[in-house]
Order: sequence, then C-alpha cells, then structure tokens
Amino acid sequence: MENLKALAYGLRETVIDMIVEGKAGHIGGDMSVMEILTELYFCQMNVSPENQDDPDRDRFVMSKGHSVEAYYAVLAEKGFFDKAELVSTFSKFGSRFIGHPNNKLPGVEMNSGSLGHGLPVCVGMALAGKMDGRGYRVYTVMGDGELAEGSVWEGAMAASQYRLDNLCAVVDRNRLQISGSTEDVMGHDDLHERFGSFGWHVIDVADGNDMDELHAAFGEAKTVKGQPTVLIANTVKGKGSSVMEDKANWHHKVPNEEELMQIRKDLGEKKAELEKEGTLHG
Repeated sequence: MENLKALAYGLRETVIDMIVEGKAGHIGGDMSVMEILTELYFCQMNVSPENQDDPDRDRFVMSKGHSVEAYYAVLAEKGFFDKAELVSTFSKFGSRFIGHPNNKLPGVEMNSGSLGHGLPVCVGMALAGKMDGRGYRVYTVMGDGELAEGSVWEGAMAASQYRLDNLCAVVDRNRLQISGSTEDVMGHDDLHERFGSFGWHVIDVADGNDMDELHAAFGEAKTVKGQPTVLIANTVKGKGSSVMEDKANWHHKVPNEEELMQIRKDLGEKKAELEKEGTLHG
C-alpha cells in the first residue's frame, strides 16, 4: 500500500506549485488539513472516479472551501482530473479550477466557500442515506474559525436529533484565522464539551497532522452507533515548513523567491525522510 505520510508531503508540494503558478491561495489552511484529506481519500472513503455516480458512494464536503488547493491536489492524485492541467491553470482566467470548490468538477459534491454550510448540507445527505436505506458515510471538514457561524450549530442539533451515525465531521483546529487567533476573534472554549452537549460522539486527535492518530480516530468513528461523530483535529497552520508554521499572516499568501526555496527544501526533506520509513497502514 502507498506510503500516505510521504504522499501528504508530496501533495503539499503540488499545492505550492499551484499557488505559485496561480499567484493566489490559502496556503496555511491547505497545509494544516493535508493529512486529514489524504487519510480520508486514500484509506477511509469509498469514493473514486470509477464510482463517483454510484448512489452508494461515500460523500465528502470541503466546508472550509477556501482551502481548495489541498482539496484539488488530493482529487487530482486520486485521478478525478489531470494534475498538470490543475497546476498550470489554477486560478487563471477561464480556468475550471477556481478559488473555491464547485460541483462542475468531477469528485466535488457541492459548491462551498460560504462558511458554515458544509455541516448542514452533510446532515441532509446523511439523513437521505438513512431514509433510502443506503450504507454510505458522509464526511465534512470545517475550519475552527468557521465554528462562529450559527448554521454549524443548527446542523449539529439536527444531526443529533436524527441520530446520524453515518455522519463524521472534522474540525481543522489550527487555532488561527485570517485576522489572528481564533480565541481572540471568537473564543471556542472547550470544543469537546460543546459538541458533546449537542449529543455528538467526540474524538480528540492530539496531533491532527499525525496520520496514525487520524487512522485510529476515523476507525473509531465507524464503530459509533446512534449518534454523529466529530474529530477535533489539533493541527498546525502552515504545517511542513518553519517559514509558514503557526503564523496567521500565512492564511492567504504567495511566497517570495527566498521563502519558496526554503519551503521546497523543507517539504522535500520531510518527504524523503518519510519515504525511508516505509508504508503506512500496510
């Protein structure tokens, strides 16, 4: 089986190529969410270019749609569209690869980017699966800054009310948003306690950039009955290079030449190190 830890760093390199070529991108959140997306698409979800129209496929919604670069990179690696076209045309005039997910692209279930919408839509998808007697699962990834949207908590209430154990949400808990610390902008207090009070099964992932921890957490989520599950994935914004890590000003930024050289060096060295360690989940 493919070494997913190394793959996540290779996909980070693809994201860098896209952002440099397109001269735009939400680089910090792309980097924090990469292991989550890699684990979902290459280990957890029953979805592929071959079954994308199958009513029994698993569903995924990238609720934090501004991190579209990471999402596109994963979909291209999975074979939904051509990676060379993605990198060369991203965010350019007339490109189909625009700055937020859109469902005209293969593999994209819904348009997203207006924050707070992913979870409520996934509640509808999961409820429909229950009503139709289908066994598919529904996943969404939200940013922690996104949790200030009231629609998130309406969706959370509905998911618990309808006992949607086929629904799994992930919070990319990197603690930074465009204007600074999430706790300064709109404090979240104890997210475990908060989601738990809404009737959710809560799994704290101490290191949301550790694929072994993510693998175990998603596995646990599949065993939960009678309630939805949320993973609170504690990640690092800009994960992969000291140039970007844990810095709010890398929420949306294009690296200059000096920064780019160091980022490529850091990502390449980490990928090579992980390739030597061998296969994950093999």
